[in-house]
This record gives sequence, structure tokens and C-alpha cells, in this order.
Amino acid sequence: MAKPQKQSKQIVRQEITGIERLGLRVSSMINHPVAQTQRWVTIHRLDTDGDREWEEVMGLLNETDGIDMTFNDDESVTLKWEASTDEDRPVEVMEPVEEPAPF
Repeated sequence: MAKPQKQSKQIVRQEITGIERLGLRVSSMINHPVAQTQRWVTIHRLDTDGDREWEEVMGLLNETDGIDMTFNDDESVTLKWEASTDEDRPVEVMEPVEEPAPF
């Protein structure tokens, strides 16, 4: 009796780039509930943040409307923004889900 051969699955693990890692960190800091309440956050540059990645992400933030950037002496950056008005907020529309008749 022959044994069935096991199929090996190769797991491809994709590493995220430095820009993606820094972007995710900054995004999570901005979206944190405390930062959203106080409408400011200070981003500290880590040893793992390369010059190119830091400049790229800071450049993108600088181009974003409604964000004031302050570059601090310790190489951190403080971001401040105004509360969005009700008119600026995206409206989420929920469509009713029709359930099939039980008969």
C-alpha cells in the first residue's frame, strides 16, 4: 500500500519596507483615541527609522492639508490638527439587507 505524498505548502513571508513600517506607526499614533481627543501627537524618531524613510513620511505629512507640523529640538515632530466639522466627515450609508422569506 502506497502512502499518499504530503504536499508541502511554501509560506511566502513578505517583509514590509521601512517606509511602510514607519507609516503604520505614525498612522496608529494619529488614530489613537487619546490623540484624536487632544488633536495632537508627538512622533519620536526611532533608531530603526532610516533617513530616507523619515524624510519621505514627514514630507507626506507636510503635504497633507489640515496638519500643522512642529519640528522639535530632539528630532521629534509634533502634529496638530483641527477637529473636523460634521460637513467634512464622511457619511457611511448602510443598505438594508433583505433576508429571504422563511418559507
